[in-house]
Amino acid sequence: MLVILLVLIAVLALLGGVHWYVWRRLVRDVTVRGSLARRLGTAAAFLLPLLSVAALVSARAGAPFRLQQAVAWPGFLWLALLLYLTLALVAGEAVRPLLRRQLDRRAASAGAVRPAGADSPPASADGARPAAPERGRPTGPAGTPRPAPSRGAASGAAAPAEAGGTLLTGLSDAPSADPRVLGADRSTDAGTAEETVRAAGSGSDAPDSAPDGAPENPGDAGRSGGPTVAGADDGSAAGASAAAGPAGPGAVSRRLFVSRVVGGTAAAVAAGTVGYGTYGVFRGPRVKRVVVPLARLPRAAHGYRIAVVSDIHLGPILGRAHTERIVDSINAAQPDLVAVVGDLVDGTVENLGRAAEPLSRLTARHGSFFVTGNHEYFSGADAWVDHVRELGLRPLRNERVEIAAGFDLSGVDDVAGESEGQGPDFGRALGDRDRARAAVLLAHQPVVIHDAVRHGVDLQLSGHTHGGQLWPGNYLADLANPTVAGLERYGDTQLYVSRGAGAWGPPVRVGAPSDITLVQLASKRA
Repeated sequence: MLVILLVLIAVLALLGGVHWYVWRRLVRDVTVRGSLARRLGTAAAFLLPLLSVAALVSARAGAPFRLQQAVAWPGFLWLALLLYLTLALVAGEAVRPLLRRQLDRRAASAGAVRPAGADSPPASADGARPAAPERGRPTGPAGTPRPAPSRGAASGAAAPAEAGGTLLTGLSDAPSADPRVLGADRSTDAGTAEETVRAAGSGSDAPDSAPDGAPENPGDAGRSGGPTVAGADDGSAAGASAAAGPAGPGAVSRRLFVSRVVGGTAAAVAAGTVGYGTYGVFRGPRVKRVVVPLARLPRAAHGYRIAVVSDIHLGPILGRAHTERIVDSINAAQPDLVAVVGDLVDGTVENLGRAAEPLSRLTARHGSFFVTGNHEYFSGADAWVDHVRELGLRPLRNERVEIAAGFDLSGVDDVAGESEGQGPDFGRALGDRDRARAAVLLAHQPVVIHDAVRHGVDLQLSGHTHGGQLWPGNYLADLANPTVAGLERYGDTQLYVSRGAGAWGPPVRVGAPSDITLVQLASKRA
């Protein structure tokens, strides 16, 4: 119990950390503090995880089926989207410094010093250049120089001029009666202009600060005296600070730009991946064909075809239409036998009985057979066994039947049934058979392959793994199963694992397309 509790705490901590990281990169780093976008993003960061938890526990908690359906779509899809958002954002961490460096180079190139004399006034007709007014000494209406400002005011104006140059030009060439613009008030402290530049360049390193020249609170512009004449030509104090180096608002803007590019790209990649994976599930499984040679298969059974379908997972999202697509695909393949190898449902017969009804239309020369999967034991296995029998499928619960073509077909209950005293019993299913005949075993989970080898099974047909369903989940599935998907040999026994026809949780598949497999048996005697 303690181990389970520790694992649960670790999982919750991991999910909390992942959600914080995604919120930081997709909400905090790309929005302005207090904006509507940030408020909506933060609300979603709290609501979506709650919907995911509700989707996972609502069925087992016995919630009304309508409620299960309402929370399943957003809750499960968010889990898939979260996976690929996280992967894309982590990959984007390597791109961020490269993009920042490129932008810094461009900014440095654009801010290079212009050629000498580019700002010199044009020469007169006789070649003499007009005398320029003394710096910081604007002329009056008749060209008479105005009284020079105090030394303190002049030194205060020089600071922003040295930082950017543009501000001084704007101040010099744009006379104004407003003492706040030109610092004409002789009582102004010498450091006022410098402090103005410093205040303009003190934006936060995070994009909580407003973009260049735009105060986060629009009312700040009025309180600070309004725009200056120099600001009309991008000569504001903020602009001067931006030109001074990467510490000003220009650098903040570049960080904001990089965050939005990386975050937007990650969101687009994740949404596209999940969208395509969802389309693959609702398009329906494709029929694949596999030839499996069996040494003891009689010549008369050569070419015998078994349609293997597993992990249909009818539930709050996948319903009757999903079953109809599967049945139509199986019937079109014209198999000799149909094997449904577990995880048919995620819910009770009361809620999903109608969704399973199209199974009654399955047609095969030697009938359709069913074995339980672990999800049947979460949904009332006995009730579902009775229901599929009513639909025309024959359950094999640790049983064996002799197929007229010349081989034995056996089926065992899933290992999840051991908690209810209904686990696999290989002795009952295979103990008294004729070992000279080929044996095909239906077992939901591949992990029982070693029992199948000990009992002389020629071929085991399984599902359960979904092929990983969501890449890179296949690597995790490989740790828990001897075979994740496809055909492999274990001693004299071959194991075929289907990726399944549906999806559990998110109705999304990435890197593991759903399938129905038409297994064609081949006799080595033929």
